[in-house]
Amino acid sequence: MLWRSLLFFFLRSWEFPAFLVLSVCVFAGYSGNAYGHSHDASAKALPQIIGGLNRHPELWVNYYEHKHLRSTTHKVKRYVRRHSLHHSRWSSEAPPRYATASWTDRNPALGAGPGRYLWKRSIITTIFWVGERPGGHNPVPNLRSSWDRYWSYDYGGYDTPDTASRRNFIPIKFVPRQNPFYFALPYNDVEGGHTKYEARRVIPWFKQAFVRDGRTVLKDRWIAVRYGDKVCYAQWEDCGPFRTDDWRYVFGDERPRPNLNQGAGLDVSPAVRDYLGLGIKDPCDWKFVEFREVPHGPWAMYGDNNTFAILGHQSSGRLAGK
Repeated sequence: MLWRSLLFFFLRSWEFPAFLVLSVCVFAGYSGNAYGHSHDASAKALPQIIGGLNRHPELWVNYYEHKHLRSTTHKVKRYVRRHSLHHSRWSSEAPPRYATASWTDRNPALGAGPGRYLWKRSIITTIFWVGERPGGHNPVPNLRSSWDRYWSYDYGGYDTPDTASRRNFIPIKFVPRQNPFYFALPYNDVEGGHTKYEARRVIPWFKQAFVRDGRTVLKDRWIAVRYGDKVCYAQWEDCGPFRTDDWRYVFGDERPRPNLNQGAGLDVSPAVRDYLGLGIKDPCDWKFVEFREVPHGPWAMYGDNNTFAILGHQSSGRLAGK
């Protein structure tokens, strides 16, 4: 072979160092020329990339993290493919339907946490209800919740607080499609369609209940509410009063932040009020509980979101399959 002969000749020759120097120079010149063409092509394509990123600001993070054209384009396409279904800009306005989701996937309360939660004592407790209109110290309507755009519709109607229009802890006019024993606390783990940064760190059951970015792990979780010698159980269905960022109180040791309702830190439904015999602003104790700790009671009777009902559906399905 000719190239082998040349190689043998130069290795044996005293001219090999000169040949090596000459080869390095030629290779460097060729590489510099190729780099120059590549750099010019990248410079010409860069305005197009920036224009696309300006139309989609959420993609800038990928542009800054990757300096080269090829890797930037690859990361942008991958980001759009993975996140387009969860971003508010591309999300559908239609009511969510869960035909393809399992009962377990729908209910974060089935993702068991560590248990053994401590009581938060003497928390001013106010009453709120599905369909409540804004007024007084209630600045927002309760036709929708923090997690359900169609809360009033999905619940089945107006959950009137009028005691004369209620019987057995539910409104006389209809049977709720969701658990009438519900509450609100001043923290939401989702903001702008994405899970908050601190949620993974502060929520005790996050690891067990997390499904995907932007999906809450709080909705439908259970608490115990104690007033005097009575204890009631309810599910988490909204955020408030007043705030959605007070994780230091909800999951930590701090007291609720000051607000217009004497520092109220818990909203409960008319059903909880009626079971405990609460007034407008009575101090209660509350704590998180795992579903396995929730005894049977009136809070186990109604609602497709009710963990008792979900487990009942699962049991019926298993029996039908045998």
